[in-house]
Amino acid sequence: MNPSVTNAPRRAAVLFIFVTVLIDILSFGIIIPVLPHLVEQLAGGGIAKAAMWVGVFGTLFAAIQFVCAPIQGALSDRFGRRPVVLLSNLGIGVDFLFMALVNTLPLLLIGRCVSGATAASFTTANAYIADVTPPERRAASFGLLGAAFGIGFIIGPALGGLLGGINVRLPFFAAAVLALTNFCYGYFILPESLPPERRSARFDWSHANPLGSLFLLRRYRQVFGLAAVVLLSNLAHFVLQSVFVLYADYRYGWGAQKVGYTLALVGLCNAIVQAWLVRKLVPRIGERQTLLVGLVFGGLGFACMALAGSGPVFLIGIPLLALWGLAGPSTQALMTHQVDAHEQGRLQGAVASLASVAGIFGPALFTQVFALFISDHAPVHLPGAPFLLSASLLAAGLIVAARVTASTPKHIHAPAPDAPPVGDVSSTPAADTQS
Repeated sequence: MNPSVTNAPRRAAVLFIFVTVLIDILSFGIIIPVLPHLVEQLAGGGIAKAAMWVGVFGTLFAAIQFVCAPIQGALSDRFGRRPVVLLSNLGIGVDFLFMALVNTLPLLLIGRCVSGATAASFTTANAYIADVTPPERRAASFGLLGAAFGIGFIIGPALGGLLGGINVRLPFFAAAVLALTNFCYGYFILPESLPPERRSARFDWSHANPLGSLFLLRRYRQVFGLAAVVLLSNLAHFVLQSVFVLYADYRYGWGAQKVGYTLALVGLCNAIVQAWLVRKLVPRIGERQTLLVGLVFGGLGFACMALAGSGPVFLIGIPLLALWGLAGPSTQALMTHQVDAHEQGRLQGAVASLASVAGIFGPALFTQVFALFISDHAPVHLPGAPFLLSASLLAAGLIVAARVTASTPKHIHAPAPDAPPVGDVSSTPAADTQS
């Protein structure tokens, strides 16, 4: 078969899912700057009470994702990726509209819970990429999704802050429009990636629950080890969300404007690494080495940030930390090579559950470490202790990754020329309707 015929629909499908993820992340990024302020309005009692409720919102959101991500993954294995992505986008859009209109804190909390239950299109998108991309190109495609994530979190919060300055509820309406537009885009454009003959024979609740999905990881030694790397990496990442703003203010006297510029620089560097450098580096040195190099640079970046005595030195750590972005796509690619096509959704659901576990425990862990090491009772005054903890977590992940991937070949080869293409899809909605 002419490669140009089989590759064009595949490239189109990857582009479709890239746009889907980008719009999805934009819709979530828009509400980041204003959700705490809306909580403060509805809760009353000042910033301290609002901070407590924001913590409750975050923990509950992560806990619900822990439960629901494997369910969405298993549903996509049974019924296909397309309907799960579409239902997720529709649910998120309606929910953002609901949150824009509510006037009580309990209703807002219910809306946030619904968001946690439906916000797993990124999980299904990863499974979609595994369906339509040949093994040797998956790391680059996963990097493209990572770039969409980074771009969304550069533009989204900036746009949300701008709209929130007009009205605190306006970003929620904008997020609803984006999510519902994404639903319409997917409905008319996005093809199915998993044909009926490659789907799971049935939907099994024993596999769809979080514990059941983790048993899938245990069946594959390398996947189980890499899952530990995913957990450690996600836990380390929460230092940025949990204490970066407080740390930058405490140590360097940075206000909201400098913090915003710094986060935009983080997102820009990360997008460059995942969209461009992953695609260039993996074919040269292989997925295993790319993973290990990424973890090394991530640890160096966190160490630099922890020990930086001034703001400019802290900024040096940002490009180092951005190179950590090499690790994620390579990890995803290595895991997908080990798992059958009809279990890719369950795999991504299990991985998302691990990320949610990090989201449940990470914020409390890093804020408590930060509070301890700047307090009068600290064994040593070390404001950068949370970042050193993250560096240590990545060092542990590096050791695990090196051991479980020791026998991995440098390059994953494509299927034989006479083999059927991996997850080949049509670029037309009509073909999807027939399936």
